[in-house]
Amino acid sequence: MSEQIQVALKEALERPNLVAFVVLFLCGFFVMTTNSNMIKKLIGIYLLQTSVLLLLVTIGVKQDASVPILIADHTESSETIVPADYYVNPLPHVLTLTAIVVQVATLGVSLALVAAIYRKYSSLDENEVLQRIE
Repeated sequence: MSEQIQVALKEALERPNLVAFVVLFLCGFFVMTTNSNMIKKLIGIYLLQTSVLLLLVTIGVKQDASVPILIADHTESSETIVPADYYVNPLPHVLTLTAIVVQVATLGVSLALVAAIYRKYSSLDENEVLQRIE
């Protein structure tokens, strides 16, 4: 192996959360694209969405940082200035919460649609349903 590949592999293994993101993403993509069963496709989509949530949480982590809540010190008359580097950016966490809500809603609607398709066509196989539609 070349030295650049060894360095890249070493850096990737030092960040197991990013490796988990890639593995989950690829597993979800594989399951979604290779199966014709609609429930298995939904499981693949769910894995994809979960991997993105893991990435958002990973982005939001900051070593030795605190939540961005200022607590007023009533003993001193002047305000203490706290550097911004001390706080964690709350945006990735807010996006993660929003994405979880969207993920659950999407899964619920998708399962309802799959149930309706099964009631009408008596099959969950995508190819079989497409043949019956034509």
